[in-house]
Formats: sequence, structure tokens, C-alpha cells
Amino acid sequence: MNEDYIERFAKLNAIGIALSAETDPKSLIEMIVMGAKSLTNADGGTLYMVTKDQDALERKLKFEIMITDSLGIKMGGTTGKSIPLGPIPLYHGDRTPNSSMIAAYSAIHRKTINIPDAYTAEGFDFSGTRAFDQQTGYRSKSFLTVPMKNHENEIIGVLQLINAIDPNTQEIIPFSQQSQHLAESLASQAAVALTNRELVEEFRLLFESFIGLIAKAIDDKSPYTGGHCRRVPVLTMLLAQAACETDQGIFKDFKMTEEELYELKIAGLLHDCGKVVTPVHIVDKATKLETIYDRIHLIDTRFEVLKRDAEIKYLKEKIAILEGHDQTTPLTETLSELEINHQNYLQQLESDRQFLRFCNIGSERMSDQDKARLREMQKYRWINEHGEDVPFLTEDEFYNLDITFGTLTNEERQIINDHMKVTIEMLEALPYPKNLRRVPEYASGHHERMDGKGYPRGLTREQMSIPARMMGIADIFEALSATDRPYKKGKTLTECLHILGKMKLNSHIDPDLFDLFINEKVYLKYAEEFIATDQIDDVDLTKIPGYTPST
Repeated sequence: MNEDYIERFAKLNAIGIALSAETDPKSLIEMIVMGAKSLTNADGGTLYMVTKDQDALERKLKFEIMITDSLGIKMGGTTGKSIPLGPIPLYHGDRTPNSSMIAAYSAIHRKTINIPDAYTAEGFDFSGTRAFDQQTGYRSKSFLTVPMKNHENEIIGVLQLINAIDPNTQEIIPFSQQSQHLAESLASQAAVALTNRELVEEFRLLFESFIGLIAKAIDDKSPYTGGHCRRVPVLTMLLAQAACETDQGIFKDFKMTEEELYELKIAGLLHDCGKVVTPVHIVDKATKLETIYDRIHLIDTRFEVLKRDAEIKYLKEKIAILEGHDQTTPLTETLSELEINHQNYLQQLESDRQFLRFCNIGSERMSDQDKARLREMQKYRWINEHGEDVPFLTEDEFYNLDITFGTLTNEERQIINDHMKVTIEMLEALPYPKNLRRVPEYASGHHERMDGKGYPRGLTREQMSIPARMMGIADIFEALSATDRPYKKGKTLTECLHILGKMKLNSHIDPDLFDLFINEKVYLKYAEEFIATDQIDDVDLTKIPGYTPST
């Protein structure tokens, strides 16, 4: 074994180690061709990948990278330049092998083809090569075409090298047997590296598909939360990118790698996965009396019963007056008084019904006066369908209508809050790869507060990572601005920032991230894509609580 071969063999090992460490597919492909050219001292190199058509007879060889040093040609790979050549079919339209094309032949027959001179070779069609040479003045002579077999012995591509150069004379020479062996060894290592990279990508896509499946399950379960699960990661990533790109303030040295940003994105997609177990009638509870249906309609029916009973009572009393009139009191005056009392009662019933409908909406804080009126109405009675004299409002109906703000009882709010416990249990049960191990931490922190009064763990600002704090702001801003909630309309930008500003002052959200959120106009970038135009108002930043505009 001569010294040159030993050097090239050592170079092959070095290339193999580099291939195993490379994660970017385009860089990997480029490294393979550059390495093969270096090992064989070739002037040019091309790498084709077999397409993934379901029918094997429909598959083709797709150009991935093309390099010819003497012509200054470099396309594909990391160059960003597309290769203006169509793929090479492995089989003809009549489903016979395309054996006239050397690259296709090598892939179909799983053989290395070493041709000293393309112009004198028999059995292959080099008409395209000759045309290229005539156009460019190039002389395509020696070809080394090697099939790339992965660990399952499948052909995944073809490595083709052109024009071996004598290092002493610079003349074009045939590829030696040593060069062929080295190229075949490199092609084998390259196939394994490409397949491994592909498997990693496939597992990544599979994982993301599972995440998408969970988000879709939540979406299908409740149209009011599916959009939230999709939008929170977007806003979180906008805030993370702003923190990485700013060159001033507390975040000027803050950086996140592509892997760390991907980890944060995954956490954002999964941050509410525990809601799959939350009853949909609680998640979507648009009114205080809503369960599977809105029970205000039952109360409406009772009001109609009261009106009917009042009408019957009125008519009975009227008949009694007419039959028993003793002439001592004018009949007209007696009937008029009865009519007035009857109409006043009906008006009171309608007023009470509208009041209960208002209470049921829960869009405004319930005043002490309204609570007192509700307690008074709790004394009302009616005759039910069984002829029983019962309270007009059941205890459960009164309890729900008496909610001070919003539509959820304390018990229902706790059920919704428990989704975080389920989220943590679900996420911590997964065996994450190294680059995703902080997903549970990021995803479970968006209901924590900087002062430690949040849930589920009561963490303080110092106990939370910056990405986890980012998701807290994103979760709140999305909820405030969302237009698809059943219980409220989306707020304007000014209203959203005003509320967030108060939350900053109350140690609810991270103060530095809130300032960054405004300074870098993250809210506006998000609004342009996800918020209705009538919500995007001109924000006077001088009036946002807790924020001081930079001069």
C-alpha cells in the first residue's frame, strides 16, 4: 500500500467523521461531493437522489448538487442556485429500464461504472454530454458512477465523478481502482449519513404530526381553543426572535440557537395539551347557566308559566267581579284597577326576565345592587309541571347567576386550571431527546406569576427561564385580543397593552419582556396577521401603565 493511498484513506476517515457530525442536509450533500472529488482528484462531481414515488418504476434521479471546478460551475447544495436539469427517469414510459443513461444504469443494476473515456464507451448514451462539451468547450472524459446503498441495502442515490486529474501533469486520466474503492467506501458512508439524517427528519415530522393531532383534537373539541393553540406559539416565537435580534437593553446579549427556538416552538404548540380532558361545556361556557345547553331557556319557560298563571288569575278575578258586582263601587273603576295591577305584574316579570338574561351573560362585573336584586328573586315561587310549589330559581341556577365576573363558578375555574396539571403529567411522561428536554418547563409556566402567586407550581420570576416567561406574555395577549372566545369580543391593541401594563405593575408578567414586547413592536407584527383591523388602533404609548417610551 503506497503512501498516497494511505493519505487518502486517512482523508476518507476524516470525511466519514465529518459526515456523521453534519446535521444540515444541503451541507451534508455538498460535503459528500467535495470529499469524493478530493479523494479521487476529480474535476467535477454530481450527486443524484432517488425520488420517493410510491411506484418504484416511477422513480427518478434528481440532481442535488453539480460541481465542475475548471468551468466554475457550482449549483445546488448550499449555493441556493437551482440546477436547470430535469430528473433522470430510472424506467421508460413502457416500464423498461433506462439502461442507456449511466447514472440510471448504476442505480438500477446496483453497480459501479468506471469509464475511461465517454467518447469511446459503448452501451451508454453520452449525446447530452457531447452537446454540453460543444457548448462549453469542455472535454468530459473519465466517469466514475457509484450507487449509494443505505443500511437496508436500498439505493438512495448515485454519486458521479468526472475527469480524474493527474496531480503531476494536470492531464485527464481514468479513475484508478484505488480511487474507485475509496469512492465506493465514501458512497457507502454517505448513504448511511443521508439515511440517518432522513430518519431524524422523519421522526421530527412524526413528532410534529402527533403535536398537530393533539392541537386538532382540541380544535375539533372546541373552536374557541384550537386557534389559541396555534397562535400562542407564533407570538412566542416573535417575542423570542425580538429578544435575539435586539442590540440594546437587557437582552442585547441574549441568544437562542435554532434548536432552542425549535424547542420553544414545540412547547408553544403543546402548552395547553391538557385541555383534551377538560369538559367542552366548561371550556366553551358562554353564559353562566350554560351546561350542555343554556338553561336560561328553562327560566324563560318559567316566566311564561308565571305569565300564563297571572293571565288565568286575572281572568278569574275579572269574571268574579262581573258576576258579584254589588253596585256599591263603579264597575269601570274596579276593572281598571284590576287591569293596572295585572299589567304592572306582567311588566315586572318581563323586567325580571331581562335582568336574569343580563346576569347570565357575565360580560360585566356584577354590582352589589344586582346581587341584592338576584337574592330577592330567589324568593320567587312557581308551580312546576308536577303541580308542586317550588322556588323559581334552583340552588344551582342561583349559584351560577351569582358569579361576580365571567361565566365560571369557582369549581369550574378550578377544573380549567387543572388542565395545567394534566399538561405537566402528559409532557413529563414523554422520553424527550436532548434538544427537547425543556419542553415541559416552557409549556407549563404560562400561568405562573413573577411574584409567585400563579399556578400550578407558584414559581417566582427567578425560578423561571426567560423562554417560559415569554410564553406567559404570549398566552395573555392572545387571549385578550382573540375574537373567537364565546364570552367576549377581542380587545383593541390599546386595551390589550393597557391590561398587560397593569399586569407588569402587579408583578404578574416579566417587566423586561413587556418593555421588549412594546419597544420591538412585537404586538403590531402579530396584529397584522391575527387581529381584526378594527382592533388595530393607534396606541398612545405614553398612556400605557408601567411603560416609559424611550427618548
